[in-house]
Amino acid sequence: MAESRIPQTSQTGPHARLEDTVARHLRCRWQSPVREFSRRAFDKLAESVAPGVGLVLDSGCGTGASTDALARRYPDCLVVGVDKSASRLAKAPDLPANARLVRAELADFWRLALAAGWRPVRHFLLYPNPWPKPAHLKRRWHGHPAFPALLALGGELVVRSNFGIYVEEFSRALALAGVIDVKVVSFRADEPMTPFERKYAQSGHRLFQLTASLESPQ
Repeated sequence: MAESRIPQTSQTGPHARLEDTVARHLRCRWQSPVREFSRRAFDKLAESVAPGVGLVLDSGCGTGASTDALARRYPDCLVVGVDKSASRLAKAPDLPANARLVRAELADFWRLALAAGWRPVRHFLLYPNPWPKPAHLKRRWHGHPAFPALLALGGELVVRSNFGIYVEEFSRALALAGVIDVKVVSFRADEPMTPFERKYAQSGHRLFQLTASLESPQ
């Protein structure tokens, strides 16, 4: 496997406009319409979700390798992998019975899940696109207008990345939202959960994990 590069950025630390951006999104409700394909996919999934089932979200699941791993780790939960790429989802392995894959935009899916009253017990964001250029702050999930919906879903949030600034910014954004139970560590991926994680580990990258309790976001 070819060696992977750590995301390159001109930032030397958290974005100068991080605080203003996060505060604005927390203050103003996002009004962008939900895409129809996301709504259809969510409605179809909702038909098969039993009331009261423990829910684990794998947001940005790619080829579904992490969804497979999480479904085996949490056999008593329904694990839902969400990704917008049909081509990536088409490469998914055979999944356990307690796993589902959904093609939808994450920003749409989170809002639909929130409106439907879903509250995942765990929520994984494994190696999201880092969007390392400073101009792309609002494309990083902590700088995106959908960030308040992510917070409101609650549960235990797990974010992994090989881009340290991304995780540092995410931690600061959570603090701005009043989330105080946040932990960031560097870790070894002895059992990689995703192809990206395996590639980054084999390339010698430093990997970061953020965990946060979103039970009472403000």
